[in-house]
Amino acid sequence: MSGFDTVVMVDWSARSKPSPKRPTKDSIFVAIHRGGRTDVVYHRTRHAATDALICLLETEIASGRRVLAGFDFPFGFPMGFAKALTGHADPFAVWEDLARRITDDETNANNRFEVAAALNRLFPGIGPFWGCPKAAANADLPEKGSLRTDHGMEETRKAEQKLRSAQPCWKLFTTGSVGSQVLLGLPRLQALRERFGTDLSVRPFETGDTPIVLAEVYPSLLAKRIATARGPDEILDAAQVRVLAEAIAALPSARLDTLLRHGDPEEGWILGIGSEDELTAAFDAASAPVPPPLKNDCFALPPGVDWTPVDGALDRLKAAIHPVVRRQSMATSAAAGRILATPVTAARANPPAPNSAVDGYGFAHAATGDGPQVLPLAPGRAAAGAPFGGAVPDGHALRILTGAVIPEGVDTVVLEEDVTLSGGRIAFQGPVKPRANTRKAGEDVAEGADVLPAGRRLTPADLALLSAVGRPEVDVFAPLRVGVLSTGDELAAPGSTPDPARTYDANRPMLLAMADRWGYRPVDLGHVGDDRAALRARLDEGADRADAILTSGGASAGDEDHVSALLSEAGAMETWRIALKPGRPLALGLWSGAPVFGLPGNPVAAFVCTLIFARPAFSVLA
Repeated sequence: MSGFDTVVMVDWSARSKPSPKRPTKDSIFVAIHRGGRTDVVYHRTRHAATDALICLLETEIASGRRVLAGFDFPFGFPMGFAKALTGHADPFAVWEDLARRITDDETNANNRFEVAAALNRLFPGIGPFWGCPKAAANADLPEKGSLRTDHGMEETRKAEQKLRSAQPCWKLFTTGSVGSQVLLGLPRLQALRERFGTDLSVRPFETGDTPIVLAEVYPSLLAKRIATARGPDEILDAAQVRVLAEAIAALPSARLDTLLRHGDPEEGWILGIGSEDELTAAFDAASAPVPPPLKNDCFALPPGVDWTPVDGALDRLKAAIHPVVRRQSMATSAAAGRILATPVTAARANPPAPNSAVDGYGFAHAATGDGPQVLPLAPGRAAAGAPFGGAVPDGHALRILTGAVIPEGVDTVVLEEDVTLSGGRIAFQGPVKPRANTRKAGEDVAEGADVLPAGRRLTPADLALLSAVGRPEVDVFAPLRVGVLSTGDELAAPGSTPDPARTYDANRPMLLAMADRWGYRPVDLGHVGDDRAALRARLDEGADRADAILTSGGASAGDEDHVSALLSEAGAMETWRIALKPGRPLALGLWSGAPVFGLPGNPVAAFVCTLIFARPAFSVLA
């Protein structure tokens, strides 16, 4: 396997709220270059961008195309950070650690500053992360980089040292806050690694010849060419990923493979550093004028037809549909994969009470100071599920175990590894930070706080969260039932007697499998020939057994296009000539209240229309 069929370049964003509806700078732009054409897509949230990238990558793999996906944030930190954080000089250990720490919801709300402060506490001195809103600044996360001391980390990686304009990955706020992009980007890349497994590799950390390759990029490498190639109304971020995608796609395969192999195995590397002139020349050569296609090009859209743009068709489709499935209450433990019908709030705080984060000894911080500390040990102990019954006397310490409720008279815990026990007394070195090694009540989730929004498909982690905050039952939507029906005398069942006049039915198994893969319940409605009465009866059956119906074939306006004819007779049908190849035409209608998607008969066109139109519609219907 060599070379790439598709090049995807992503301009990431660390916004804490959704970007505006109209495309704007400092947001997420994804350039997709394939078959000599580049499309740039705008996304308002990281969640939406991740979903779109997963869908794109799945489609490319299914179509046998190899993908290079570049992201404009560092894949690693300066030398030594990985080992300091995880104990291993493995960048993927950092990705996994951040994926466990970071929360980043569908609205871009996230906890990056809290995570950065927690990471800073693992290092001596102050730092290395810095930068945050003034209200969020604290002793562990300074507002300015100049306030950091003695953290022991290099300010930049070897890659940034070659680029004057590159910002350090410790910076979290204001212009050039690369650190926030890293904290919010690496967990998303880790999710891609987990989803695609051995089909995906990351350069330069891995060298596998996989269908998907991820690489770190820096669009400003081509700043001069971007300035001249940018369209008059083109947003800079969009121009950057477009130009970079086209430049990388234009490189010879062998040369691109060489560039992808270069880099530090712990810090990572920016693809193309030192080869800016070569990338610029490749872009210039690829963007040179070419003759227009011949007028008889069979792939051109025929003139004289009112073609509906894809975006316009999607907007019209979403405006016309609504949820069609009923709501039901069910046990949280059985709700994995179901979609929440109502938002969920916490019935109680988590943790429900202040507790110890370690095994050790608890005491009142006011009773300690600097230097060696000696405290008498109170009788008894506090353990998880077995709280201490009473108050700890002033100036005394109490044995306390991980998860135990903090008793009265205790506000700080010292690790047992830092304590000497002798003669009913403990000794340790001060000072100990106030409230060290303790968790506050509601530190994870406060009572009454919003936990999960309506419309979320529940994951195993969600079930843990719902259980922890006291929600043994949830309101969910019943699974969407998707009926699949093939039509036309020209179809035959796979394995039947070969007939050159008939085609084996490929659409029905494909569409049933797609519905199942997306978490819906597939309903096989079989195959009906060009018999309008039989088709009417099968649609009646489908409306009883399914919430939505996919048909393939018969969606145009010919003599044997019975699907569109019956939907027209029912008085609820639109036929859209979509400006999309493969994929036209598409018939949309209602049959006894069930939405019907009349797909083209060509399997590739049916596949494309289902991905682009049916899948987002199912998300609303479900």
